[in-house]
Amino acid sequence: MTQSSGNGHSTYKSAGVDIDLATDLLKRLKPKFAAAKRPEMLAPIGGFGGLFQIDLAKWKNPVMVASIDGVGTKLMVAAMMHKFDTVGHDIVNHCVNDISVQGAEPVYFLDYIGIGKLRSPLYEEVVGGIADACREVGCALLGGETAEMPGMYGDDFDLVGVITGMVEKDRIITGEKIRPGHVAIALPSNGLHTNGFSLARRVLFTMRRYEVSSHLKELNGESIGEALLKPHTCYWKAVRSLMDSEVSLDGVAHITGGGLYDNVPRILPKDVDAVFYKNTIQNPPPIFKLIVEEGNIEDSEAFRVFNMGVGMVFFVPEHDREEALRLCREAGFDAFACGEVVAGTGKSHVK
Repeated sequence: MTQSSGNGHSTYKSAGVDIDLATDLLKRLKPKFAAAKRPEMLAPIGGFGGLFQIDLAKWKNPVMVASIDGVGTKLMVAAMMHKFDTVGHDIVNHCVNDISVQGAEPVYFLDYIGIGKLRSPLYEEVVGGIADACREVGCALLGGETAEMPGMYGDDFDLVGVITGMVEKDRIITGEKIRPGHVAIALPSNGLHTNGFSLARRVLFTMRRYEVSSHLKELNGESIGEALLKPHTCYWKAVRSLMDSEVSLDGVAHITGGGLYDNVPRILPKDVDAVFYKNTIQNPPPIFKLIVEEGNIEDSEAFRVFNMGVGMVFFVPEHDREEALRLCREAGFDAFACGEVVAGTGKSHVK
């Protein structure tokens, strides 16, 4: 029998989609949306398309850089914790990092949420986190889409972000200048960021049967859930600082899925290799050691799946090493030298 409203007529709400709730929740977020803007925005959120006018007084020969990504199964940990305010930061910061490796300033962001049934406070926490993260990095939240699809997602949801940045054409960071003798500078991660959660969940919750509330001495007082949910670190401030300096920032790699092994070769010239030394990684978050030991994971696999404490890598000439480290630390990151560039065939090695 078809479910219907009280007067016998079928409605969208009776089918599981509450348009009025969506409208009400959006109204609650207006103050956050208003704070996540740039002067180039020509209209507030809510139109069919977001309007953004490039400031040609600022940009002389701009190149637009775009990227799209998702949070992945970290969302399942957020659901286990009933805590959703950090995943909005995850998706924004991940996307910002992805375009910053080419030197692009983030200018606007779009989000997509696919969900079985819209509910509060999940929606406000997720979208509010997105707006806060955009405001923190000076990026406009230009618009988004929330698709309520009963029967498609069940109690789960998916979160995707699309970002656009701009960089002057003659300032694009490509990696082509990386040569033997360059130094690899590591910017530390605070945890898994947004990669490796399928393996982490299998080890911690299926093999070992821990709870997200489990407190282990190895985690220095944090619960497993708290360690896993730490939001993805944004490195744009450090990238911008080096770009504005005299340092030759010749290559940048965001260490996401694939780890040091797969992400660094994306920017290496074909005649050099990058060599990283595990013993140089300073104070890696203890969650990595816990997962590796509990799952009996080989080092080569761990460094391919996880960032293992290195969230981003800068490549600079040896003579710029100390200045690069100083600028990164001034930007708030405990940066350290973690490797070197040698002659090779475009590969990455971890020793």
